[in-house]
Amino acid sequence: MGRRNKILVPESRKQLDQLKAKVSNINNAENAKFETAEEQGVTLNNGYNGEIKAKDAGKIGGNIGGKMVRELVKMAEQQLNEKRESSE
Repeated sequence: MGRRNKILVPESRKQLDQLKAKVSNINNAENAKFETAEEQGVTLNNGYNGEIKAKDAGKIGGNIGGKMVRELVKMAEQQLNEKRESSE
C-alpha cells in the first residue's frame, strides 16, 4: 500500500499516523481506513482497491481527513488560548 500524498515535512509522518489513529479511535493508523470503510458500509480489501467507486473512496478518505483537520484546528486554538493566557 503505497502512499501517494507527499508530506511537506517527512519527519511528521509518525505524528500524523498517531493523529489518524487517535481520531479513528484505534491503535494502528494502518487500520483506520478499514475501520472507517466498515462504518461507511464500503467493502475494502487489503492491497489494490482501484475498483471501488470514487464516491466510496471519498467517504473513507473524507471521513478520516475531516476528523484530522478538526482535531488539528482544535489543537491550534488550544495553543493560541494558552499563549494569550500566558501573555496577560
